[in-house]
Amino acid sequence: MHEGQPVKTEKDNKPAIPMPSATVTLVRDTQHGIEVLMMRRNLKSGFVPGMYVFPGGGLDDDDLSFKNNGLCNCLDDTAASSTLGVAADGLAYWAAAIREAFEESGLLLARQGDGIIALDNADTAARMDEHRRRLNAGVVGFAALLQTENLQLAADQLTYFAHWITPVSAPRRYDTRFFMAEAPAGQVPLQDDRETIAAEWVSPGDALSRHGRGEFEMRTPTVRTLETFADFDRVTSLRQGLGKQGNVRAVLPRIGRDGRRILPGEPGYEEAGTKEGAGQWQT
Repeated sequence: MHEGQPVKTEKDNKPAIPMPSATVTLVRDTQHGIEVLMMRRNLKSGFVPGMYVFPGGGLDDDDLSFKNNGLCNCLDDTAASSTLGVAADGLAYWAAAIREAFEESGLLLARQGDGIIALDNADTAARMDEHRRRLNAGVVGFAALLQTENLQLAADQLTYFAHWITPVSAPRRYDTRFFMAEAPAGQVPLQDDRETIAAEWVSPGDALSRHGRGEFEMRTPTVRTLETFADFDRVTSLRQGLGKQGNVRAVLPRIGRDGRRILPGEPGYEEAGTKEGAGQWQT
């Protein structure tokens, strides 16, 4: 998750402009039901430190290049933009989600020939580890990495299912599109020890139970995502269920005077939108 700007300043006291962002919830089937990959944010992070999150972050210029760089032959920008309800550059959100998943967890949703690349070969895994290190260091771009390895962005593996915007009082704000994807076979997640300090597979129900006991800190969008996913026991049924949602509407939580996150339609939402009824963002 690239920690972007702009931020609100004391001088102008205006809300920060939300940064276009993408996140991907990686899931897998087990004999006990589905599990979700959770990454723990660095405790020194300037945004949601120590929280358990899904891989994600802000769009960058390299993500925007996928609409015409020939590295995504399974989804074009017109179709991606239509799905998101934007005029153009929709494919950049798919690229950002896949890039961030690779940067933060090491899982790569890219196609080599007819299938998703497997990293169970020692030489391939070592080469990809070096690519990931250079990508995180800013030495190489994601598009160049795929081109070097003769890979295609596997955008068709992602299912778009939610749109969340950070509350207006947050010092850093994100306008985030949420995707779901099945974790690639033959790949093992590993935190980057920079933005993320732990990687854990957990069932949605277990994550929610631990959160309720104060052992697994998460923000509202993450909690609501897991609540939705907990209703499904297989990746296939989850994908089908998410696909039946219809139009995805943006959700902008507000913060009440008591610090509680309030969603549209919940009691107190309108009041939290006023100067008198609004609370302040807390990390």
